[in-house]
Amino acid sequence: MPSSKSSVLVIGSGAREHALAWKLQQSPSVEHVFIAPGNGSTEFEVPKSVDVNDATSIRSFCVARGISLVVVGPEGPLCKGIVDEIEAGNVDGKEIYCFGPPKAGARLEDSKKFSKHFMKANGLPTAGFEDFRSVEEAKAFIERVNWPSYVLKADGLAAGKGVIIVDGVEEAKKVAERMLGGEFGKASSEIVIEEKLEGYEVSALCFTDGKTFARMPFTQDHKPLLEGDRGPNTGGMGVVGPLVLPSEVEAEIDQVLQNTITALQKSNIPYKGCLYAGFMVTSKGCKLLEFNCRFGDPETEVLMRLLDSDLYTICVACSRGTLTSTEISWKAQNVVGIVLASEGYPAKPIVNRKVGGVPEHNEETVVFHAGTKLTEEGLVTSGGRVFCVVSVGNSFQEARNRALAVSEQIQFEGKYYRRDIGHFLFNKGNVSYSASGVDIAEGNALVASIKDVCLSTRTPGTESIGGFGALVDLKAEGFHTPQLVIGMDGVGTKIAVAEATGHFDGLGYDLVGMCVNDVLCHCARPVAFLDYYVTGRLVKEEAAAVIRSIAKACKESGCALVGGETAEMPGVYNPGQWDVAGCCIGAREASWPQLPLVDAVSEGDVLLALPSNGLHSNGFSLVRKIVSDNGFSYKDPAPWNPQVSIGEELLRPTKLYVKSVLGALKSGKVKAIAHITGGGITENLPRVFPPHVAAEIECGSWSIPEVFDWLHSNGPVSPPEMLKTFNCGVGLILVVDPKHQEAVTDSLIDNGESSIYKIGNIVKQTTKDQIVYKNMENTFKYRFVKTQTRKINVAILISGAGSNMKKLIEKSLYAKSNCTVRVVISNKADAGGIAIARSYGIETVVVPSVGAREDYEAIITKELEKRGIELICLAGFMRILTASFIGRWKNRIINIHPSLLPSFKGAHAVQLALEAKVKIAGCTAHFADVEVDAGAIIAQEAVPVYDDDTEDSLHERIKVKEHIVFAEAMETVAKSFLAKDA
Repeated sequence: MPSSKSSVLVIGSGAREHALAWKLQQSPSVEHVFIAPGNGSTEFEVPKSVDVNDATSIRSFCVARGISLVVVGPEGPLCKGIVDEIEAGNVDGKEIYCFGPPKAGARLEDSKKFSKHFMKANGLPTAGFEDFRSVEEAKAFIERVNWPSYVLKADGLAAGKGVIIVDGVEEAKKVAERMLGGEFGKASSEIVIEEKLEGYEVSALCFTDGKTFARMPFTQDHKPLLEGDRGPNTGGMGVVGPLVLPSEVEAEIDQVLQNTITALQKSNIPYKGCLYAGFMVTSKGCKLLEFNCRFGDPETEVLMRLLDSDLYTICVACSRGTLTSTEISWKAQNVVGIVLASEGYPAKPIVNRKVGGVPEHNEETVVFHAGTKLTEEGLVTSGGRVFCVVSVGNSFQEARNRALAVSEQIQFEGKYYRRDIGHFLFNKGNVSYSASGVDIAEGNALVASIKDVCLSTRTPGTESIGGFGALVDLKAEGFHTPQLVIGMDGVGTKIAVAEATGHFDGLGYDLVGMCVNDVLCHCARPVAFLDYYVTGRLVKEEAAAVIRSIAKACKESGCALVGGETAEMPGVYNPGQWDVAGCCIGAREASWPQLPLVDAVSEGDVLLALPSNGLHSNGFSLVRKIVSDNGFSYKDPAPWNPQVSIGEELLRPTKLYVKSVLGALKSGKVKAIAHITGGGITENLPRVFPPHVAAEIECGSWSIPEVFDWLHSNGPVSPPEMLKTFNCGVGLILVVDPKHQEAVTDSLIDNGESSIYKIGNIVKQTTKDQIVYKNMENTFKYRFVKTQTRKINVAILISGAGSNMKKLIEKSLYAKSNCTVRVVISNKADAGGIAIARSYGIETVVVPSVGAREDYEAIITKELEKRGIELICLAGFMRILTASFIGRWKNRIINIHPSLLPSFKGAHAVQLALEAKVKIAGCTAHFADVEVDAGAIIAQEAVPVYDDDTEDSLHERIKVKEHIVFAEAMETVAKSFLAKDA
């Protein structure tokens, strides 16, 4: 230890550096502490002449001011090699020690990729991961592993913002694309994708001289911005320490730290200073999340309040390699640090706001400056995190209360801080319904926010919401001999689109519409409605938007929202998961027509259709798949209506038909009415007429909203499937005697309907089908396909039924496909695949198998060249190709074979696999070569072989895989061709 007092320079400008300087100043060995570039604190001298990015400038200042120790706070300078540069000038008698690792050691933080591979190579426990530069490879990995949740990390330094946690495959793919697209600049030119671990986080920091280590007390940071650990991740909103962990957990973490130091030595990576290891304590042990090469922030602010030893002595010992001879002790107190942040943090903090009310330090509380600066007008904010208020106490509750009191005292516009730092400590042994995840206060706030709109739906015969039940006085409602009609339904997966877009105010119309329109089909008037809203975590604003729209829809339908249940069910539903259902009570006079009059429906009756308002609430699982498969976002402009987004178009609310239709039904001139919901016209209309008749529908006789053309084109979804899945622009169908057609039409128009379409008639049933569509080809227009400027022209060669060919064609019809199937060529005129290809509008050519092989292939080549074919797929093509043909199309002919090549080549691969008693069979997509089944392998997929398998049963399971592998191989090869062109 130096005999005389020394001076110290701290590099950095945050609360961490303020806390380090504050602790260093307490050392009896330290005369003066400088800090550069510093912040708005006036506690330490800030040398204006020091350029913290220039080692020469730093060293010159140190020599001039007799500084013996430089403590580097932030990771940036460490990763750039500031320690190496400063210490490079050390000679006998002029040594300046740097607390911090050299550049080689700082790579543990500088590169997430390096860090994770270091962990893996040295057997340090961590989550499964891969690293990527390619967006497509990243997406493929995400799909392949199919984890519930993902952590995506920018490889480089991103100011604490380069880690994003998401749920689900699709969200992970979107984030990967954003990050690799430059969201964090150069830092995310490579990313690491790892599985999200479940458990609780622990920050384990240690002092090290590269040979041994001394662990600091465990702490826990609170990364999410909002109380309850919600909202975006930040650099840290507060921290508590020390954490007391189970002894086996502490021992496990200490062992990992020791193994890390050993691994650094074995890898010849020099390291000294502070090593920060972030852990997730899981049910399967402690897993490393990350390494940092410096003190954590805000952990340091709490640790410096706990440290009961000389920080200067420790730092010098780490720098000199003498840590083992240094005693380190810690105070037996509880400490809580609360970060005060600027408005807009972490995205775009608003700065330059005046600060007041900052108290002086005392034994209980110290306020460390972070994003502050001094101006002529005084102290102002200059960053996202402005202060860290750190208080000690004999309990965490006492420490937090002190920190909260000072946090409230400090004033600046837009100040935000979390009041629940350490919440997990205070809930132990004190469990409440709220602590289990059910927020009663949030529920009460929800009820208050929807009370007025619910009251507005009251009718003369109903009471208001909020009781144990609801009384409906049907006499007061105007009924004399009433009958009740009850309908119940939900909204389905349309809620997932609402969740993705943040638009919830139409879902109530969907819920009410699905129920009241069903009740209407029985010639009943909706009287009362109840809803059931269930969620994993109640978000008042979302729930209120849904329930307000339910109330509005009830009011428009003339029924009262008399009750409901809002259930918060953590553990059954995850946060962010929710569902909604509703029940409508309708009433009808016994004298009203008791629809549907099934037996009265007869040949010649007219079918009148009322238009839908788009999709309504059915088919959304398929809709969402089409959006995803075609690479669209719900925020993209709708191709059929670019003034609004796809999400807004899909979320158009269900049309309510009660007021416009009930009068016509009561008149007795309507025999039946069908609500076209899930199952489309195909499955809903037959529910209202007898088995001996059918509906003959003239396709093209009604106006179909363009969204259905888009779904048809981009699925692609065949017309029969469209009409069996979606309403296709028809919300209700009325069955009417021709003599009443005009009267019913007039009634509908008088009550608000603007468009009524005659779409067909009831006819005698002559086939098993009760719905007969005429001119189905006129139903949809194949348009709005999202195409790319260049695709690879593909030819498919077949000899038979064409099952693999069909899958290749379907794959090429996806908007994001790299291929266009230009022609299907068969050597047999009666091949079943010809008709299938033509049904997709693909040209077919028959080249009979006659004459010499060379002559035959010359004809094939002419057909291929004529169409500019670049890739050939052999889909059950039963001819051996010559070496000349294969050479002409080298690495441009793909085949699929029912085995895992190179095993079991030839025509009897499945039989050979069974005879060999293998346990795994499969299929292989490969390039065609002169030797049969010997070309380069493109892709393979395994299929298990069961003890009771026959050749047929095994082959059928292999075919299922072939359909996938072959199509993917076609896309992969085509993509490689496009990449070469680019």
